Amino acid sequence: MAQNNKEEPTVEELLAKAKKPEKISPKLHKFYEGKVQVMPKCSISSTDDFAIWYTPGVAAACRDIVNNPSKSFELTNRWNYVAVVTDGSRVLGLGDIGPEAAMPVMEGKALLFKYLGGVDAFPICLQTKNPREIVRTCKLLEPTFGGINLEDISKPKCFQVLEDTRNQLEIPVWHDDQQGTATVILAGLINSFKIVGKKPKETLITLVGSGSANIRTAYVLMRWGIKPGNIIMVDTKGIIHSKREDITKEIDPWKYDLTQKTNSEHRIGDISKAFKGVDAVVAASRPGPNTIRKEWITTMADKSIVFACANPIPEIWPWEAKKGGAQIIATGRSDFPNQVNNSLGFPAIFRGVLDVKAKTVTDDMCIAAATELALFAEKRGINEKNILPTMDEWEVFPREAVACAIKSIEQGVARIKPSKQELFEQASKIIQNARKSTKLLMKNNLIKQPPFKTDL
Repeated sequence: MAQNNKEEPTVEELLAKAKKPEKISPKLHKFYEGKVQVMPKCSISSTDDFAIWYTPGVAAACRDIVNNPSKSFELTNRWNYVAVVTDGSRVLGLGDIGPEAAMPVMEGKALLFKYLGGVDAFPICLQTKNPREIVRTCKLLEPTFGGINLEDISKPKCFQVLEDTRNQLEIPVWHDDQQGTATVILAGLINSFKIVGKKPKETLITLVGSGSANIRTAYVLMRWGIKPGNIIMVDTKGIIHSKREDITKEIDPWKYDLTQKTNSEHRIGDISKAFKGVDAVVAASRPGPNTIRKEWITTMADKSIVFACANPIPEIWPWEAKKGGAQIIATGRSDFPNQVNNSLGFPAIFRGVLDVKAKTVTDDMCIAAATELALFAEKRGINEKNILPTMDEWEVFPREAVACAIKSIEQGVARIKPSKQELFEQASKIIQNARKSTKLLMKNNLIKQPPFKTDL
């Protein structure tokens, strides 16, 4: 990160900066006693209006839904409700901390859903780690929600839960650790390859880490058009290849499937062997530094790309990757250029599929979202240190939502088919309403300012 002859920050300084939000967070959580709440969206001129919104008038709406269950998407807020479902088995970098301890994270997710996408999301933390029970719970919740966001569920059961819920439910089901990460990584790679002047579908890509994020990234990259054999995957035991006896169809069918499809060069060996001659490395693995070493990057192809996405410390510091010869470096952190952040994906993708009352969300919709993210950034200008939009560029979210909604219509899973302009106007209105409502509540002290400093 040494720029303009400034001295590089020390590891201790960067760790201290990364930990600063953690020091403030408990006090703020206690002050607000949570991050989201339920607010009315209908007019209430007097208590007489409750005769319309509740008994006896509400019975007419109930009868309409009895005669046509799909009207629940028209006569209630179901169309905009998303359940954020977790068993707390793999929360952030904290691991298996259980459902109660996962609640602050799920509330945070709900907050991002609302502020960035205008989506009314509810944390649902389950007292079970049984994948069948998780799927069954989602099925039982289906009449209430327009979509389900699976969150922080451990591998490999997260793959089975996603697959089964997608098959059994007629609302969009999404696992953000898989599909959300893959979406933003793809968007970043699209623009990175443009900057370095390479044809992405002719490149070699190494994925360091074979957890939920990179396994889904591999499938999304292949769906987008990368040749399966041009992808090299690495786990804690080294390069994944078809002769690995420790990876079986019975234990992890998704990882096993990738052993049969990827790595057409049949590379074997430790992680260092996966860097030689490749054009891009995407790491979603153990926090660093030194999970990835500078000398490995020196063996990559010219004009190489390195995404070191672990938090709070990337697998390699950006300046070390630069010294190794990488032309473009991205991380998961906001204090370095090119942050790869799931929050660029899930709020808008759900906004889009909810607005057409879609029955599912597919990897093709992830690709549509990634393409729109990349295009938005390209139109406003991209360079080696600016490959993706930021969360501050709110205009990207309605555009991304429209891209997903249109793909839902094209794939025949949308319950309604508004025009592109109608979709854009609705998404923009809903997202702006969420942002303005928050600011209005703060301005009127209905969301109070804490009585202590919260500067990061």
